[in-house]
Amino acid sequence: RFENAIAGGLAQGERRNMMYGHDINSSASLNLKAGEWVEIRSKKEILASLDEFGCLESLPFMPEMFQYCGQKFQVFKSAHKTCNYIQGWSIRRMKDSVHLAGVRCDGSGHDGCQASCLIFWKEAWLRRVEKHVVSKKSLVESNVEPITAAEGCTEEAVVAATQIRSSEGEIIYRCQVTDVPKFTSRMSFWDPRQYIRDLRSGNLAIGLGGGTREARVLEMTLAGLRLLQASIIGFFNEIQGRRQKSHYPFIQGTGTTTTAEPLNLHPGELVEVRSKEEIMATLKGQKNRGLWFDSEMLPYCGGIYRVLRRVHKIIDETTGKMVTMKHPCIVLEGVVCKSEYHRLCPRAIYPYWRESWLKRASHVTIPCTEEEAAESCQSS
Repeated sequence: RFENAIAGGLAQGERRNMMYGHDINSSASLNLKAGEWVEIRSKKEILASLDEFGCLESLPFMPEMFQYCGQKFQVFKSAHKTCNYIQGWSIRRMKDSVHLAGVRCDGSGHDGCQASCLIFWKEAWLRRVEKHVVSKKSLVESNVEPITAAEGCTEEAVVAATQIRSSEGEIIYRCQVTDVPKFTSRMSFWDPRQYIRDLRSGNLAIGLGGGTREARVLEMTLAGLRLLQASIIGFFNEIQGRRQKSHYPFIQGTGTTTTAEPLNLHPGELVEVRSKEEIMATLKGQKNRGLWFDSEMLPYCGGIYRVLRRVHKIIDETTGKMVTMKHPCIVLEGVVCKSEYHRLCPRAIYPYWRESWLKRASHVTIPCTEEEAAESCQSS
């Protein structure tokens, strides 16, 4: 009944936009590319685009997103596809959506979920702008009265749509991640268009070579090589999955190491990721006490990183229930899934690390900045 109501609400939202003459959908397809600058539309404009359950084309606009209205951000990646873990792992197609650089869900509207997922933004909620120019439209809208219930969805409705009660009385959370199958569509693993979009969208651009012709040619060549590698790996792993065989890169734990002493790591500490061999010794199959060690974590082995946070609870995207971590899980700064082995999904999920996969980098000395050195001299 809830899903039918959502579908009905979407149709009502579309009729409402036509009735009130909102033009938010007139430029929905901006064909944004990675690196472009956009301004997030006003709260009034966005609310007018939503159905009564706070969705546009079945994509929920979450309470955590209101704080960014009217601000400018750079496009991180085109979200023309995304991974789905709800119905078995797969890559699914999206339309007219992007991820913005550094804009992650803080969980404030979902009882403090700490997954810190990149937010999906429909292009209809954005407008293309110059980096240092404030648009005239945004200045005018800053003085507009708040939207009323008669004109569209309300902020209260967006908040209310974040959770429902199951028949057993449990709280079931609803967010963008739990609704991935609803706002995406099936895409065949061999569909070459996904890689063409990866290339055209700028998702694979390194951006270090400058704007010369030679740099652009080199970047396109490197992107093409990465596409070729990703497509070959994706095809191989799809066949391996159908044969019920291991995926590349092959990970098989030995389970020979007992549970290590807890490190009690805190944000800001430097840690070194253990070697592949050391981590394999802590795994049974590909798990350590229920936590999956993903192939996308392998490239970080041997690297030194800073602890971002300890993760205590997240929303399980397959059930919508809040899960409390039984054992310590660590998130590291800048360490995200690059999807080299998962068909270049742009979602950039934070992987969770067991403390037994890490060790304190006590041998690393961080050089002080010029300002810190000057202060040290003055104090002495």
